[in-house]
Amino acid sequence: MSLHADKATPYQPDTLPLEKLDYRLLFALVGEANAELARYDGLLQGIPNPAVMLSPLTTQEAVLSSKIEGTQATVDEVLEQEAGLEKEGEKYKDIQEISNYRSALYQASEHLKSYPIRLSFILDLHRILLSSVRGQGKTPGEFRKDQNWIGRAGCTMEQASFVPPSPLQLQDHLQAWQEYLDFDDSDFLLQVAVAHAQFELLHPFKDGNGRIGRLLIPLFLFQKKALSQPMFYLSEYLEANRDEYYQRLSNISKEGDWNGWIAFFLKAITVQAKQNSARVKAIMGLYDDMKQRIHEITRSQYSVYLLDALFSKPIFKTSDLASQLERDFGISKRTVPALLRQLKEAGVLLELTPGSGRKPAVLCFAELLNLAEGKEVF
Repeated sequence: MSLHADKATPYQPDTLPLEKLDYRLLFALVGEANAELARYDGLLQGIPNPAVMLSPLTTQEAVLSSKIEGTQATVDEVLEQEAGLEKEGEKYKDIQEISNYRSALYQASEHLKSYPIRLSFILDLHRILLSSVRGQGKTPGEFRKDQNWIGRAGCTMEQASFVPPSPLQLQDHLQAWQEYLDFDDSDFLLQVAVAHAQFELLHPFKDGNGRIGRLLIPLFLFQKKALSQPMFYLSEYLEANRDEYYQRLSNISKEGDWNGWIAFFLKAITVQAKQNSARVKAIMGLYDDMKQRIHEITRSQYSVYLLDALFSKPIFKTSDLASQLERDFGISKRTVPALLRQLKEAGVLLELTPGSGRKPAVLCFAELLNLAEGKEVF
């Protein structure tokens, strides 16, 4: 096992699969994490249209994974921006990064229905992730060709807290990492813990390593058939425990402490699976309640289509929603304003900005956003 004694020396990653793990320490944690993940996936399998119903959770994951890297935007702000309430300056750039993350997640989910995770696929995800003003100088869609290091801003390589592997050896390490993804290790949760950490330690990009690494967690679990949909989001726990997250990764390179990292990761899976399950149950409950309520309010044959549209885009321009309903379900645009007015008067929808002249109103389905962000709904 190669310990990272000299800070200025590039890290030599351990060979995968790992030979020495403390299975006595990890056995109970693996069992509990597997049980909670299976309960969560059971809920997922019961959702008729998970991509629609859990769309706000996907946005929340993009927000939190990006927040770990320093962005400051909220789910509401991302959706407001997309509904035409333009933000400016750094906030706009933050939202662009979050939107890119979500786009990468959606495209990855589609890709993995037919193909396994490959390095070329990860380069495509990186290109999507960094397709913005901030990412242009960070060689989007390319593995690094230079030596990089991690430390305080402006520090030299000798002052760095971590120096990833040499770019001369990076491609070989990445190839070995890809082969490990195809290997069936003793348990898929142990394996995803190892794969995530190894990717972060290889640090193959100039920027975006953390976000790509976290994005790969649900994709790997989906590929291994541990999930029926690639929709298990871990960033809430990792963001709440950011210091320990980084310290546990650091301890692998400094002390060879894989057991401590894996124990932390398995606890993250267990806690997050419980929280995700509770949130999915709440969202499914809201969907069922709203299916009945919207029909009672509108008495419309289109009430279910309207509900699906609200779940897929909880903040929207009235004109955009009308176009979406006409495009997807053939509902006349003239029908929609009256339906929305009824829902607004009943308190289901809130008006963020009123319409004036040709400018459409922007409305919000607040109850769903509150559930997605983990807020209590009163």
